[in-house]
Amino acid sequence: MENPTSETTPATRTINNLADILVIIGYFILVIGVGVWSMFRTNRGTVGGYFLAGRTMTWWPVGASLFASNIGSGHFVGLAGTGAASGIAVGGFEWNALFIVLLLGWLFVPVYLTAGVITMPQYLKKRFGGTRISLYLSVISLFLYIFTKISVDMFSGAVFIQQALGWNIYVAVIALLSITALYTVTGGLAALMYTDTVQTFVIIAGAFSLTGFAFFEVGGYNALLEKYRLALPSKYQSLEPQRYNISPQCFTPRDDAFQLLRDPVTGDLPWPGVLFGIAIVGGWYWCTDQVIVQRCLAARSLTHVKAGCIMCGYLKLLPMFLMVFPGMISRVLFPDEVGCVVPEVCKKVCGTEVGCSNIAYPKLVVSVMPNGLRGLMLAVMLAALMSSLASIFNSSSTLFTMDIWTRFRPQARESELMVVGRVWVLVIVAVSICWIPVVQAAQSGQLFDYIQSVTSYLAPPIASVFFLAVFVKRVNEQGAFWGLMGGLAMGLCRMGPEFWFGSGSCLFPSNCPTLVCGVHYLYFAVLLFFCTSILVLLVSYCTPAIDDKHLHRLVFSLRHSKEERDDLDWKQEVKGRIARREAEEKSRDKSEDSPVDAEEPKSGICRLVGWFCGVSGTQVPELTEEEVTEASKELPDISEEPFWKHIVDANALVMMAVAVFLWGYYA
Repeated sequence: MENPTSETTPATRTINNLADILVIIGYFILVIGVGVWSMFRTNRGTVGGYFLAGRTMTWWPVGASLFASNIGSGHFVGLAGTGAASGIAVGGFEWNALFIVLLLGWLFVPVYLTAGVITMPQYLKKRFGGTRISLYLSVISLFLYIFTKISVDMFSGAVFIQQALGWNIYVAVIALLSITALYTVTGGLAALMYTDTVQTFVIIAGAFSLTGFAFFEVGGYNALLEKYRLALPSKYQSLEPQRYNISPQCFTPRDDAFQLLRDPVTGDLPWPGVLFGIAIVGGWYWCTDQVIVQRCLAARSLTHVKAGCIMCGYLKLLPMFLMVFPGMISRVLFPDEVGCVVPEVCKKVCGTEVGCSNIAYPKLVVSVMPNGLRGLMLAVMLAALMSSLASIFNSSSTLFTMDIWTRFRPQARESELMVVGRVWVLVIVAVSICWIPVVQAAQSGQLFDYIQSVTSYLAPPIASVFFLAVFVKRVNEQGAFWGLMGGLAMGLCRMGPEFWFGSGSCLFPSNCPTLVCGVHYLYFAVLLFFCTSILVLLVSYCTPAIDDKHLHRLVFSLRHSKEERDDLDWKQEVKGRIARREAEEKSRDKSEDSPVDAEEPKSGICRLVGWFCGVSGTQVPELTEEEVTEASKELPDISEEPFWKHIVDANALVMMAVAVFLWGYYA
């Protein structure tokens, strides 16, 4: 058999000209320079430093940051790969978000603001009391971060490096992590805040330029409609028929490739699942995920939150044209590589036997972009990847440190929490690297399908509990907890066998029983959401209700209440403050007993480690109990100026009309 890599060798030597190299070096010097500049402008030495900065962001940084937090190199690789494999239906995941972000801004954020919370586990603790629900949410969030975000982002970035430089995928991952560590240390969260907005527009500009070159190369939109159906790989014909019984449907583009809504039984993304299943998964992501909601909580007012959500919605129109269509063009231009079906060929082309659709976007970048722009696109993708990784690292270490570690060590000092957070990042990075082979093989090598399938098995119970917690006063702690446990059991009963037997491919179908794995994952998400909701309501109505005095400004119907709220979680907060204060007093007494040791200067290595972990030599005092009490009495303001309220409401209606038109046009 002929060597299938003969046609792909240009992709492994494209990033070697002076223009590309200079652009990449210049871009990273700029990013690291911004990180160093922001490091000296901000205080990295406190755990809650950026939480106390105040809500000062206007609508356009909120909207750009929402988009930048959502879109990373994983989207470019995943959306383009699934588009190359099966057409435009995957764009429904993006266009569904236009409606979900409106739910975020108009229904959920007002409640989060009046609740006075900063993290999502904190909201559930205030809403229901106790600790087991918030602990579960922290653990499951960390699980989802590792298996659907960190490992996927590392894999997608490695695919880019593999295509551009020809490196082994694990060498590429280690290189990515090393650069990300440097990026995080020099700039940390402050660098993300300064670069997110700029990064958004740079990514869009780069993606627009690639889309222009790609459509020019293929001959325009009408040519894509004709040529995509004919994009057949030729390599399968050179194998003996007895080795593989390759069905034509394994390498022939779908007849419904240019339809958003597909057959409810035979479609790869059936239309009821696209309309309802994606809405449920999107509700979890956009309305309850810590990284997304925190951007909204930083806004100056509720009107700015709504305007930011509208801006994000308009930006979410773009991925269909900037990622999905270019992925399909890549299959037209490189059918033997992107559309390969023979395992040996795929293994040599992209390193995995189940298909190479994931290389669609990076293959296009290194093949059709001119010198200089090619290097810029690679730099932008990697910088976006590192930015999202650093953000996820920060969020996951915060969840572990503040919601899990402090339960076992409530007396832990701030310096200990900072070190624990860094060590936890190393742990999740190691686990994520071990998970990459599963990401490679899952869902026939289509990265975006893998992300959505894992999310569909774990996220609907969380979406159900948050939805009921915000809108149904009668739901209590027992109902929410047992609903989460029942939903988790159902989700694991589906996810476990699928990963044990493998999701299979067209060439090698999975042996997973049809009764378990035969239901499409989007249908399963709908089923799981409603089963969890029924269980939550049944248990809640069979157990005592929560009194209204505990619910003021914690549910949608009481968001404008002015009455004093008796928080259910105040005992845990007081206990934690007392434990930390006792630890501070013991430490102070010890330092007074040995003043010589206290004043002894630290070695250079100790100072370097302290700088790495953001720990300063002086301990910043916590807020006193009186200051906390005074702050809690200030009611959050969610009032809006009538003029601007009507402006954003009208813009929301216009955006929904645009979304409905596009859905109808491509349905």
